[in-house]
Amino acid sequence: MTIIIDGTTGVPVSPVTGTLAVANGGTGVTTSTGSGANVLGTSPSISGAVMTTMASSVITSGTAVASTSGTSIDFTSIPSWVKRITVMLSGVSTSGTSPFLIQIGSGSVDATGYISTSCGVVDAAAVGSNSSTAGFIIRSVFAANVLSGNLVITNVSGNIWVSSHTTKSNTTSSALGGGDKTLSGTLDRVRITTVNGTDTFDAGSINILYE
Repeated sequence: MTIIIDGTTGVPVSPVTGTLAVANGGTGVTTSTGSGANVLGTSPSISGAVMTTMASSVITSGTAVASTSGTSIDFTSIPSWVKRITVMLSGVSTSGTSPFLIQIGSGSVDATGYISTSCGVVDAAAVGSNSSTAGFIIRSVFAANVLSGNLVITNVSGNIWVSSHTTKSNTTSSALGGGDKTLSGTLDRVRITTVNGTDTFDAGSINILYE
């Protein structure tokens, strides 16, 4: 004889014979042998709505792109349920000294309305900053610098997005900062470029994660 205990109150409900087939609380636990159907617990099912929610929060990787040519790199078709995007830069450099710029958009890339700042640090001492209204800026002022690090873009609510970044330029210098931007629609794309828009990528790779 097996006693089934109610998952909510912990009170014995009914004795049954046979063995129990463990199932989720949403649909109930029933005996695999013996008589009658017996319910255990009242928690939501792990299938259905819960699994749908979990699926949309799994971290998804884009396809890494070699940042060795061109003036901009785009990642498009980002799903509408995305709440956070991480832009990953690995050994990225350009032909000039213009700071890096990360732009987002809905249907097309938006190049206005940002409030963004990036501060440079060399040997633990602040050496200057850059700001931009055209995108999320990352300070890097020397063509010899090789940028590695992450810029994270997070949804606050609706179409309001904020960013933060920490990157290194060489063995002694780094940059950190943040920004915010409100889009007119649902975010579906990210662009990596430079402030002047004409410096070309000449080394490294770039990818994104979204969740």
